[in-house]
Amino acid sequence: MPQRPFAVAFWDGTSLEATEPQAPTFTLRSPQALAHVLRAPGELGIGRAYATGLLEVDDLDAALRVVDTFEPPRLGVAQILRLGAAVVRGCGLTLPPRRPGTELRLRGERHTIGRDRRAVRHHYNAGNDFFALFLDASMTYSCALFSRGAGTLEAAQAAKLDLVCTKLGLQARERVLDVGCGWGSFVMHAAERYGVHAVGVTLSEPQAELARARVLEAGLSDRVEIRVADYRELSGERFDAIASIGMVEHVGEERIDLYAGTLYQLLRPGGRLLNHGIAKLKDFDTGDEGAFSERFVFPDGVPLPLSRIISALERAGFVPRHVEGLAGDYEQTLRHWIQRFEERYGQAVSLAGDERARVWRLYLRAARQGFQTGWASVYQVLADRPS
Repeated sequence: MPQRPFAVAFWDGTSLEATEPQAPTFTLRSPQALAHVLRAPGELGIGRAYATGLLEVDDLDAALRVVDTFEPPRLGVAQILRLGAAVVRGCGLTLPPRRPGTELRLRGERHTIGRDRRAVRHHYNAGNDFFALFLDASMTYSCALFSRGAGTLEAAQAAKLDLVCTKLGLQARERVLDVGCGWGSFVMHAAERYGVHAVGVTLSEPQAELARARVLEAGLSDRVEIRVADYRELSGERFDAIASIGMVEHVGEERIDLYAGTLYQLLRPGGRLLNHGIAKLKDFDTGDEGAFSERFVFPDGVPLPLSRIISALERAGFVPRHVEGLAGDYEQTLRHWIQRFEERYGQAVSLAGDERARVWRLYLRAARQGFQTGWASVYQVLADRPS
C-alpha cells in the first residue's frame, strides 16, 4: 500500500485516511480546490487553493513539511485513467478555476529596471500598515541578530544594524549608500549613531514616503536622503561605504555580475561593502525561489549560492574580507514575525484582504522552514575595493 503521510477530507464528507500517525489533514472545500491542484500539481496549485480559501489544513507547519518532502508513487497508465475517471465523477466537467487575484505573472526579460519595479510594487501593495503589523518599531525588514544575546525583536534588529555599521567601520561625515533601504532603518541608525551622511534607495514610492517621514521626525533630514531609484541609476556618484541588506536576492543570475560591478564603481578606492542576503544551500539548478513565492510574494526572487555571490564580487574587483552565516538568527526572526502576524491577523485581513493575509500566513512559515531544513541560509559578506 502506498504511504500517505497526510489525510484528505473532501467537500462531500468523504475522506482518505493517512497511513502515518499525527499527519496533517488537507480539507478540500469544493471541487475547485482539487481543480487548482490538478491544474498545477505541487506547491503552486496547493498554494492557489489555500490562498483562495478553498483548501484548509489543521496544521500548517506539518502540511508545509509534507509539500516539501512527499514524493507521490509512480502510476501506471491504467491507474491514471481510473484516477481521471474518478475526478470527473467527483468534480464534473468544469472550466479551470481562475488564478487568485494576488498572483502575479511577469512578462518580458527578467531583471530589467522596469520589470523589477513591477515586482517590487506587487510585493509592497499590501501597504506600509500591513508590514508594520509584524515588523518591529524600526520597520527593519531583514534578519535580526539574536545570537549576540538580544532577547527581543527590537533589540535584535538594533544589534543587526549596529553590526553592519561596525563591520563597515563607519566614521563621521563619510558618505554611505543603502541599496534597497526599505523604510530607512539602516540609514537612520548609521546617521544618528555614527554621524554619516546616508543615501537610501528603494523602488517603492509608498515605502520611500514613509521613510522620509520617519527621517524628518527623527531630525535627520540634513544627513539622510531617501530616493526612489534603482542601483543601476546611480552612476557617477561615489560613496565611502555601501550596505546592501536583503536586496541581493532580487538581482538574479542575469544581473549578479552587473550588480557587483555597479557597486564597485560606486565605491571610492578603499571603500567597503557589506552584502547581506539569503543564499541557497540546495537546489542550485532551479531557476527561482519556488513557484508559490515566485507568483505570490517575491516575483523574480532568486537566492543564489553564496559561492556565486562571492565570485561576482571578486570578478568585479572586490576583495572579500569576512563572511558570517546567520541562518539561526533568521529562523528566530521569522518566529517573532509569525507570532506578531497571528496576533494581529484580523487587522491583516482588514488592511490587505483575506487572500493576501492567507498568502503571508503561508509564506512566513514556508520561509522559516527553509532555514530550519537547511534549504537556505543568510550571509553577510564584507568586502572592500582596494586602494
